[in-house]
Amino acid sequence: MIDLHCHLLPGIDDGAGDLATALDMARMAVADGITHAVLTPHLHGGRWDNRAAEVKGHCEAFARALTEHDIPLEVSYSAEVRIGPEILSWIPAGDIRFLGSWEGRKVLLLELPHGQIPPGSDKLTGWLLNNGIQPMIAHPERNKFVLRDLAAIEPFVEQGCLLQVTAGSVAGGFGEPARERAIELLARNWVTILASDAHSSQWRPPVLSEGREAASAVVGEDQAWQLVHGRPWKIAEQHFEAA
Repeated sequence: MIDLHCHLLPGIDDGAGDLATALDMARMAVADGITHAVLTPHLHGGRWDNRAAEVKGHCEAFARALTEHDIPLEVSYSAEVRIGPEILSWIPAGDIRFLGSWEGRKVLLLELPHGQIPPGSDKLTGWLLNNGIQPMIAHPERNKFVLRDLAAIEPFVEQGCLLQVTAGSVAGGFGEPARERAIELLARNWVTILASDAHSSQWRPPVLSEGREAASAVVGEDQAWQLVHGRPWKIAEQHFEAA
């Protein structure tokens, strides 16, 4: 399986706090059947300044540590980018490394605030689409607006945005409301991929298998595997071909 949203890089955001924790998370990922991971630290204006040039060095150091500890996890890097006007300057400056590509567009993993969908968000996603960039909205099933009303995410789907749902949500790890929303999104065929959004080895681990198994009850075994292997590889293959 391939995980395109996780916070394993140590000490640079609210994910793994140190190298030992990051290595433990990597071992968990491998034990779960994850072979490749794109590491996506937060890039959030005014809070997490994880621009591509800096993250590249962190990823290379972590890859060396994985090799030294005989952990067979292939890693690359991108970012989970908080929606905001900074994106308009980060992209031309090369501060964002994209998640990969989808049907000729560069994929941007885009995070909405947990408690809202800011006014004008659809204008920014529209601008991205018009400029050859494919927004993939991270964990919409956990957004409070979407939890209250599934229709809140529908304009983004109609616009052409992709959706990344958290595997743990499908498995019930984020509570029943998030599970119900995740199941509804799957049933509507709106989910592009599942990812772990792993932040620790305990309360949010790097596990995809439980979500894949729960998703198979909704979309079938073949489509569930597409969510954790076929489509993620289609998006991020170029990361690992270049490694």
